[in-house]
Amino acid sequence: MGAMLRRESRVRLGRRAAGWLSAVALGASCSSPAPPMSAEEVALREQRERMVEEQIEARGINDARVLSALRKVPRHAFVPEAQRTRAYEDRPLPIGHGQTISQPFIVAAMSQLAQIGPAARVLEVGTGSGYQAAVLGELAAEVYTIEIVAPLAERARGTLAELGYANVHVRHGDGHAGWPEHAPFDAILVTAAPARVPPALHAQLAVGGRLVVPVGVWEQELQVHTRREQGIEVEEVFPVRFVPMTGGETPED
Repeated sequence: MGAMLRRESRVRLGRRAAGWLSAVALGASCSSPAPPMSAEEVALREQRERMVEEQIEARGINDARVLSALRKVPRHAFVPEAQRTRAYEDRPLPIGHGQTISQPFIVAAMSQLAQIGPAARVLEVGTGSGYQAAVLGELAAEVYTIEIVAPLAERARGTLAELGYANVHVRHGDGHAGWPEHAPFDAILVTAAPARVPPALHAQLAVGGRLVVPVGVWEQELQVHTRREQGIEVEEVFPVRFVPMTGGETPED
């Protein structure tokens, strides 16, 4: 539910971009003009644009749909009021209960690595603030997200509903079990680090689907697990540091 990138020299994400571009027909609107934005809203929008340009695009994220989602989702809405002025900094921020909202670059990198198409069904393990889920909600048809900390799940559910993400479904529970009722998933993102990938997540991944997950206890590596007809193909991407995944089995030292 939160991560800080430790080293960036090995990042090579551009070659992994899916490049899905969805064509959206825009008709003339008969509704009343939107009310003018406040000075604070204008400043936050400008900060969000700088975040995308300087922290995301400049560092190799080139999937047009991911960049568009990051420009649209208001990260400041997912952090506590005391952290709002820091919402668009390139760092994780505390959200309570020992958890954090992930560094924006990590959210972008995981979203790009997942290669999510507009018709995809996606599972997220570790809702946290709900920010990654909102980004996924911009990319996929349906998003199912699980959070083990009940107050965080409730808060994220409220924030996502307030922002209009009707395609994002929040459940309080243990992510080790996944969400079998809605499997198989075209992509699965895990935002906390297990010592080993829970078998249920592999089982719920569609053939051709991609599981993006940080794996490890003290030393962690962001990995992409792709389900093939003959089994699971694993690619290591770069070192990361996430909060540990809780619930399920106790990890080995």
